[in-house]
Amino acid sequence: MFDTLITEFDKGLRTLFAPAQSQRPRPDTGLAEAELSAEEKRHAAGLMRVNHCGEVCAQALYQGQALTARNLAAREALQQAAFEEVEHLAWTEQRLRELGSHPSLLGPLWYTGSLAIGVAAGLLGDQWNLGFLEETEQQVGAHLDSHLQTLPEQDAKSRAIVSQMRDDELRHAEMAHAFGAAPLPESIKRLMKLSARLMTATSYKM
Repeated sequence: MFDTLITEFDKGLRTLFAPAQSQRPRPDTGLAEAELSAEEKRHAAGLMRVNHCGEVCAQALYQGQALTARNLAAREALQQAAFEEVEHLAWTEQRLRELGSHPSLLGPLWYTGSLAIGVAAGLLGDQWNLGFLEETEQQVGAHLDSHLQTLPEQDAKSRAIVSQMRDDELRHAEMAHAFGAAPLPESIKRLMKLSARLMTATSYKM
């Protein structure tokens, strides 16, 4: 248990403070950088900062859920999904630098809160744990769809990254459903949406 805690603590530090690495090619590889106005670049960077913050939260959620998952297959699926989310973290981090911006300054706060939520979800049992994961990924998929509607049309690089992220998130939701995710009460879904709006509004600006 002590070794596990050290490993998980190291994961948290690397998520927050070390450059993320991707094993897959970036979805925007080969696409030219678009000419963006100052306002378009600011908006694209704000959306990418939101997405980067969301990936920080995803790392913490998956980490907490995997720690408390009882079913070995479910735990391994959560760990695999977390590995794929690291790639999203790398893509958004690199895109932020290209847009001349930076990740959210509140990353450690969101990470800590998401880790606690993930642990709590896991303690409720695997079906609820997976149900929380499925609903989270469905909401994230819808959220990324909304980004595709407002990103500058000519910003093909950002759009390619967001499109691939959306596809991956929806696949994670399908994975959770296949493992027996329980449907969450509507009150919990509304609370999750409210929390997501708070994170989005804050991280877009800082």
